Amino acid sequence: MFKKVLISIFCILLPVYAAIAEELTLQKNAPTSYVVKKGDTLWDISAIFLKQPWLWPKLWRLNPEINNPHLIYPGDELRLVYDEQGQPMLVKGKPKLKWSPHVRKQFKNQNPVSIMPLSDIAPFIQYESLLTQAQVDTLPYVLGSNEGHNFSMDDLKLYIKGDLKLGQAYAFYNKGEKIIDPQSQKLIGYYAKLVGTGKVIRTGDIENNIPATIYLNSVKREVHSGDFVLPVNEGQLLPAYYTMQAAAKGLNGTIIKAATQNREFAKLDVVMINKGENDHVKLGDVMSINRQSPQVIETTHGPMYLKDASSWERLTESSGDDYKMPTETLGKLMIFKTYPEVSIGFILTTKKPIKLQDSVTAPF
Repeated sequence: MFKKVLISIFCILLPVYAAIAEELTLQKNAPTSYVVKKGDTLWDISAIFLKQPWLWPKLWRLNPEINNPHLIYPGDELRLVYDEQGQPMLVKGKPKLKWSPHVRKQFKNQNPVSIMPLSDIAPFIQYESLLTQAQVDTLPYVLGSNEGHNFSMDDLKLYIKGDLKLGQAYAFYNKGEKIIDPQSQKLIGYYAKLVGTGKVIRTGDIENNIPATIYLNSVKREVHSGDFVLPVNEGQLLPAYYTMQAAAKGLNGTIIKAATQNREFAKLDVVMINKGENDHVKLGDVMSINRQSPQVIETTHGPMYLKDASSWERLTESSGDDYKMPTETLGKLMIFKTYPEVSIGFILTTKKPIKLQDSVTAPF
């Protein structure tokens, strides 16, 4: 299942303008031709030829037969050629035909190389959200239930402080911890978990202290007094298909939260970064996950990791700025939900466990 998900994930349509200025670097073992197979994606095919698969638009740039690359079909032959400037490009070759008696074969409903459908990744996406301070101050919230419990499960009536629309479906969110931007130390909002859904059976009249009533018909976990309610699909709708592209140059963000609540997380885990729509982050953005290598200082006993040095050695031996240790790429993530100041994505690939405070940038 994981393999199927990952194959589907890398079905990418990158904007040409993001790739024009970069030089293509071919893989050392890049073949001279390739026949498209069922299940292949544009990312898969480009990765066979390129070290930077997100630059595939430049690889196909001059090919009049592949002016719409997502319409490449299994069985098509692609050939690696070079333009007048010696730059590589892919063209669609003509298959060699052998004339001999045979049973006629016809492909029915043959599908082209596809973009990534939400259905393939939905089981791995936790529908977490972000509540701003303004929402926390104004959203309707749960007062209690008809059973008098502090928490509620299926088939209960919940009373809501707010005027709600009769028959409208609402989602319940539990307000979690504060989300602080580690770079600016600014309060971004509150992490919110989807805990259940229900439908309004009484509208309420809050001016006269009459609460609305929601019939709770589906829960993921206990719904508590004080949980907030939002109309279903408000901030929850995700596109049926994602057009993936390399994140904008100059992006420099940080992983600030993980849906698992763990200290370390891995492939297909959902994470939050401290960059959003205000920073030109878009749905489908692919980003590199990076980590700064541990700082090393020189001491009288030889090189030493800064974290292992004593306070005296840090003070007297070195400032810790002598060596600019490199940043290493650990994996890739893709953004599937954006807010003005944060975005939520899931990890596509990883070489080792990802941690909070790992940085994210445009892929390289």
